[in-house]
Amino acid sequence: MKFLTAMLTTTILLATFSMQANGQAENERKTGEKKMKTDTIQTDGGELKITFIGHATMMLEYQGKIIHIDPVGREGDYTKLPKADLVLITHEHSDHFDPNTIKMLSKNDTVVVLTSACRELLGQGRVMKNGDVLKVKDLRIEAVPAYNIVHKRPDGQPFHPKGRGNGYLLDFGKTRLYIAGDTENVPEMKLLKGVRIAFLPMNLPYTMTVEMVGDAARSFNPAILYPYHYGQTDPNDLVKLLRNSGIKVRIRDMR
Repeated sequence: MKFLTAMLTTTILLATFSMQANGQAENERKTGEKKMKTDTIQTDGGELKITFIGHATMMLEYQGKIIHIDPVGREGDYTKLPKADLVLITHEHSDHFDPNTIKMLSKNDTVVVLTSACRELLGQGRVMKNGDVLKVKDLRIEAVPAYNIVHKRPDGQPFHPKGRGNGYLLDFGKTRLYIAGDTENVPEMKLLKGVRIAFLPMNLPYTMTVEMVGDAARSFNPAILYPYHYGQTDPNDLVKLLRNSGIKVRIRDMR
């Protein structure tokens, strides 16, 4: 009898736990809430915290400054995140550019750095063209070309034309971080120097194959590589491809 009672109690507890877990998952699905992982990387200027919000959207924290990258409202609850000292926008596609979220994150002294196409749509911000270098909030920012060579729309035009979108290099002390934006493994990317942390997109048909990302990573050899914006591509394939390269591939929820 005691055994049956214990079994019944265990069954009820397991069922309750399952219902709670399913309820939490359903609640997250309905509300759009999800737990966001943060990595902390030590630099000579202090801690660099990277919060992975989703897809191409992330938040950086460094020396008391908050930097939002391609903030898009559908990727996270921005009412629970700090406002921006700096916002970086890579290009005008809706999975990277959300004017309402930019405005919600902005305070009186927020600087928005963006492309000319985004500036026309937002009506404000500091434009950076490919190759430009700016110092904003004591951070050096360099705009890197982001474009397609191989992958094109049915009309023959590239998904991302050359000169329209940016990737960005940011220097946190001696630690250089590269956010590539929507791009392929273009020649300008392969000439990058001193990159410690890189975010490279990996979804088809818009950006790169796993092999393209591997080729790009081997060319400038970051210490840490985050595949992001990876759609239905399996990031574990990149781990296998770069297994013996010395590059540490970190997979986060950036589908």
